[in-house]
Amino acid sequence: MKKAGILNKELSGELAGLGHMDEFIICDAGFPIPKGTKRIDLALIKGIPSFMDTLKAVLKEIVVEKVVMAHETEKVSPELYKELKNLFRYQEFEMLPHSQFKERSRNVKFIVRTGEFTPYANVLLVAASQADEFKKNFDVEF
Repeated sequence: MKKAGILNKELSGELAGLGHMDEFIICDAGFPIPKGTKRIDLALIKGIPSFMDTLKAVLKEIVVEKVVMAHETEKVSPELYKELKNLFRYQEFEMLPHSQFKERSRNVKFIVRTGEFTPYANVLLVAASQADEFKKNFDVEF
């Protein structure tokens, strides 16, 4: 049995398969996942697992160079927005209207659905290279 890290077989495998510039999404329970997009559904009940717990578990396994979020997040869920901006201090941020975020979700490698009910608790993450030069700037620690 695996000793540490993400225990979910499907999520662990997808994270291990990420290459530089690959994109995936971690989303809330209500995000409209496009038909045909690989879905890793972790949602159990309202709030479990939470968006932030899922994100932090994922960030222990991968390096991220860019974060994409909906503009609406800052206004509708300001606490979440602030927490994400503090977490991703060195990553590039791209903000788009939620309609464009949903459209972009059609082209990601996979989407991880959480039990989160906070509105706009959705991020698209762009994987960084594991090269030391990338890791020192983009490896998120908390």
